[in-house]
Amino acid sequence: MKINRSIIVIIVVLVSILIIIGISLANKWNQPLSQGLDLPTLTPTQVPTIATPALLRPDEPTVMPTLTATATPVPLCRGPAEPLYILAIGSDTRSDNYLYGLADVTRIMRVDFVSGKVTVLDMPRDIWVKIPGISDHYNITHGKLNQSYLYGNSGMGYYDGSGEGPGLLARTLLLNFGIRADNYAAVNMQTFIRIVDALGGIDVYLPEDVDGRPIDDKTEDMGYFNAGFQHLNGTRSLKLVRVRKKYNTFKRASNQNIVMCAIKQKAFSPEVLPRIPQIIASFQNNVQTDLSPEQIAQLACLAPKLKGENLIMTNMPEDLFTSDWQYDEIVKDNTFVLRADFEQINDLMLQFQAGTWPTPDPESGPTCVDYSASATPTP
Repeated sequence: MKINRSIIVIIVVLVSILIIIGISLANKWNQPLSQGLDLPTLTPTQVPTIATPALLRPDEPTVMPTLTATATPVPLCRGPAEPLYILAIGSDTRSDNYLYGLADVTRIMRVDFVSGKVTVLDMPRDIWVKIPGISDHYNITHGKLNQSYLYGNSGMGYYDGSGEGPGLLARTLLLNFGIRADNYAAVNMQTFIRIVDALGGIDVYLPEDVDGRPIDDKTEDMGYFNAGFQHLNGTRSLKLVRVRKKYNTFKRASNQNIVMCAIKQKAFSPEVLPRIPQIIASFQNNVQTDLSPEQIAQLACLAPKLKGENLIMTNMPEDLFTSDWQYDEIVKDNTFVLRADFEQINDLMLQFQAGTWPTPDPESGPTCVDYSASATPTP
């Protein structure tokens, strides 16, 4: 007798919630699991204004608009009515703690519980930005985006604000790009490997070969990945998402999108779905996050409901950046950086927050597509 997939999803979600309720005995249900971001409030000049209609002249008749009753959309999974912004970080530290480490991956997730849509935007790690709040330490005022996470972590002792590394990275994003994160979640390399292995590996489709072999004696060997279908364990998955030297940060972000979509697809496959609650519980103490048990339950409930076209993985347009070299006072050497067109990026950020950018484009494949070995996907 076959069990309907939707029934399995319901059962798994219920079990997930029960497990998280158990976790919440030690952590209050709606309290963050770690220190929150506590971001500063924007000044009035930084807040976008909404145009108001001109006042009627005294001799003009007042025309009242016709009101029609419309049903208020109910958010899925008892989530918030307004979009939730989560700062997702991939730390390059190989240890199990979060005392140090650069932000090898910086993604902003826009989670809309009303429309059931999640958009994940990559922020290039090499953008040269202003870094707030630590100018009294070694006179640091600027750096690469990924350095703001490093400088904020407690092992450095540079930052006294809230949220440690994620907190300073969130403040840096707010200062430079006007994007405000509500919460954060950071995963280090060892935890990433264990997550993929706990899923039994992932299946990816690569539209072209990816060459991660070293280009010099200072480059780590990431291996070679042939075009086509690949089954990857945790270690190979980590290597694929880190390949950059022969390409650029934008190509690496595209590979990361492929891997993240494959993780989502595998996590909610029929053979893995029943084990998701145990997997979530086993990594509870290995992720740096201020999400509450309630929020985790809402996200766990929403994930199986996402259709491929409603999970959009996107990158910043490459033409908004120029490559350059910058002398870094901390490393005492020239370092590769990306100079950004901040005006255009900030405009895109406003569209991103409004939910009008990006729009799915099947030609470029920014959405998570359910590939299968029986049919060749469109690259």
